[in-house]
Amino acid sequence: MSYASQEPEALIAEMGARARAAAGLLAQAPTTRKSAALHLAAAAVRGTAPDILAANQADLQRARAAGLSTAMLDRLELNPSRLAAVADALDEIAALEDPVGQIIDRRTRPNGLVLERVRVPLGVVGIIYESRPNVTADAGALAMMSGNAVILRGGSEARDSNRAIHAALVAGLTAAGLPEDSIQLVPISDRAAVGAMLRAAGVIDIIVPRGGKSLVARVQEEARVPVLAHLDGIVHLYIDAAADPAKARDIAVNAKLRRTGVCGATETLLIDRRFADPAAILAALADAGCTLRGGDEVRAIEPRAEPASDEDWDTEYLDAICSVAFVDGVAEAMDHIARHGSHHTDAIVTEDAATAEAFLAQVDSAIVMWNASTQFADGGEFGLGAEIGISTGRLHARGPVALEGLTTYKWLVRGTGQTRP
Repeated sequence: MSYASQEPEALIAEMGARARAAAGLLAQAPTTRKSAALHLAAAAVRGTAPDILAANQADLQRARAAGLSTAMLDRLELNPSRLAAVADALDEIAALEDPVGQIIDRRTRPNGLVLERVRVPLGVVGIIYESRPNVTADAGALAMMSGNAVILRGGSEARDSNRAIHAALVAGLTAAGLPEDSIQLVPISDRAAVGAMLRAAGVIDIIVPRGGKSLVARVQEEARVPVLAHLDGIVHLYIDAAADPAKARDIAVNAKLRRTGVCGATETLLIDRRFADPAAILAALADAGCTLRGGDEVRAIEPRAEPASDEDWDTEYLDAICSVAFVDGVAEAMDHIARHGSHHTDAIVTEDAATAEAFLAQVDSAIVMWNASTQFADGGEFGLGAEIGISTGRLHARGPVALEGLTTYKWLVRGTGQTRP
C-alpha cells in the first residue's frame, strides 16, 4: 500500500487505524499462529539475505558519504553473521512463552467473588529508532508476539535495510494468515513523521524510542503518548580491591571494547586504590586501541591516558574512549555511580561476596552485575529472545523490555449474583 503522498499527520492517523484493526485480531490470535509467522519471517530473511545485505551496503555508502561516526556505522552495518543472528532471533522469539492470557494472580474474596489479573497486549506500539536495522526485526517480532500491532519509524540512514527486513516480516505475517498491518514501517524520512507519532494520543498507545540522547530527549519532551525509554547508557565497571587481576583485566577489555556502540558498553572504569595491578588493566585497554581519560593519578600509571574533563564523567561515548578514576572502596564507587550514572547498567568485579552483595543491593540501576561484562546487558543474553530497548525508568518495565514488558493486565471478576451492601 502507498502512503507516500500523504501529509505526516494523515499518514500516521491512517497507519494507526490500520494498526488498531490488526491489534484487535492479534490480541485473539493463537500462539501457534504468531510463532508460525515469525518462523516464516526468519526463513524469508535467510532467503532474501543477498537482497538485504545489498540494501545495507547502499545505506552504508550514504552514511560514510554523510560522515557518520564509526560508532554509528558499526550500529548500521549488517554482515552475513549479523544477519544470521537477526533470523535466529526471530526463531528464538517464536519459541518464547506467550504472555498474553497468562494469569498473574487469582484470589477469592470472602463474598465469593473470584478475581484474576490477566496479561493483555498494550495495543498499538510506536517505535522510533536510529541506525540499527536489526531493531526492525526485533521490535516488530516482539510487538507482534505479545499481541501488539506496531508502527516502526527507523532512521533515514538505515532506510533501505529497514525496508528489506520489513518485507521479510510482512512475508511471514501473510503466509501465516495474520494481517500485514500488524507490523508497519513509516515509509517517509520526513522528521515531521516523528512529531506526528508523538502527538498521536488515542492512535498510538505507547512510544518506545531507541537511539541517541537527542532523539530520546525530544521524545520525552514532546510526546503526548506514554513513553518507555532510557536517556543514556553511562555504564560503570568497578574493580574492587579484592578483584582477581586476570578476571578484572579480561572483563574490563570486553566490557569496553567488544562493541563500543552498544548501550551496555562500559564508559567509566572505577578502580579501588588498593587493587593489586591497575597498570595491567590500563595498559591492556590502551594496547587494544582505547583512549583513556583520567586525572593525574591515572596518567601517572598509564602515560598514554589523556586528561579528563568534568564532562567526561557524564558522557556516553559509544566509542573506544573510557574515563578512568581511582576510588577508596565500594562506598566511594557507589557514590560516583549515583552522581554520574544513568541507572542503566553497572558492574563490580570482586572475589569478596559481601562487597558484591552490597553493590548489587545498593546500586540503583536497571541492571547490576557481579563478575560479568556489562556487554551482557542485552535481552537476547538474558534469554528474552531479543529486546525492544532497555528501560531505565521505574514504571511499568525496567531493564531489557521484551514480551512481558509489552503487556499490561486487566482484572477479570467472576461472581454468582453478589451485590454490594
